[in-house]
Amino acid sequence: MTFANLWILHFLWFLPLVTIVLVVYSRQKKKAMERFADRELLFRLTGEVQKGKRILKVFLLLGTFGLMVLALAGPRWGSHFQEVRQKGVDVMIAVDVSPSMLVEDVKPNRLERARREIIDFLKIIQGDRVGLVAFSGAAFIQCPLTLDYAALEMFLNALQPDLIPVPGTDLGEAIKIALSSFDFKAETDKVILLITDGEDNEGQGFIAAREAKEKGIKIFVFGMGETSGGPVPAGEGKVGFKKDKYGKLILSKLEEDDLKKIASITGGAYVRSVAGDLDLDLLYFEGIRSLTDAKTLKSRKIRVFEERFMFFVLAAFMFLLLEGSISERKSLERPS
Repeated sequence: MTFANLWILHFLWFLPLVTIVLVVYSRQKKKAMERFADRELLFRLTGEVQKGKRILKVFLLLGTFGLMVLALAGPRWGSHFQEVRQKGVDVMIAVDVSPSMLVEDVKPNRLERARREIIDFLKIIQGDRVGLVAFSGAAFIQCPLTLDYAALEMFLNALQPDLIPVPGTDLGEAIKIALSSFDFKAETDKVILLITDGEDNEGQGFIAAREAKEKGIKIFVFGMGETSGGPVPAGEGKVGFKKDKYGKLILSKLEEDDLKKIASITGGAYVRSVAGDLDLDLLYFEGIRSLTDAKTLKSRKIRVFEERFMFFVLAAFMFLLLEGSISERKSLERPS
């Protein structure tokens, strides 16, 4: 026999304390009755106390307590094997880490907002395999598809603009690297979640989106920033903002039109980050989950133990009924 909650058995140490409480209660009750009337009168009014039955009632109460503790501990014996299948979708998240993602038109900045959104996203996804691609002027797989969301979060926390030394924003390369991470022999639906401010400096996003469509991959785009834009920080260790050769501030604007077109080409959807941290969650439920079909990602057999707590609960109930039916006093026979 095993127990699901073994620590609860420590409450059995309270049995001696319960015994002492019952003994003290019995003595206090006896003293109170003796203050009410003398022993002979009490004997005539209430009958003779049968010590054997009183002890039996105490044991039944203690037994009830002990059985309830055992029931709460979750006793189990016997087992059977059960097949468990985990269904989901393969989701490759491509995150823009170019310097423009440090613009603060969304607080605290675009990259940090994206990171927070993804962390919330990992809390609500339903058994999907998730991977991570970081890109700017080039793209690299940071974490392959996995069900270990804690490991993916570690890679997510390492995303910084200096992670990829190649300047620019190449959406086409990001999509191609994300495509290369999928196992096309598997029958699971596959999607790319593209998180960017939309400045496709290389102009290859549409070409890569058509390639994704040919392979049956939907691209869901999450736009970061405001269409009005904001100045790009000068960089780590530097004060101020980047300027062009004429001394004017370089503004980074969210290019929504191109992002919407990329999503539309593949049959995906576009959402822009606004005030809250639930935008990516909505994209998951109203976009990814509604437009894809979850397939079996993992199948295994697990051993399931048979729960037997009901036997102890039933025994405790019987003990309690028996204790209540026993009278510890012998009634006096009245003369006819």
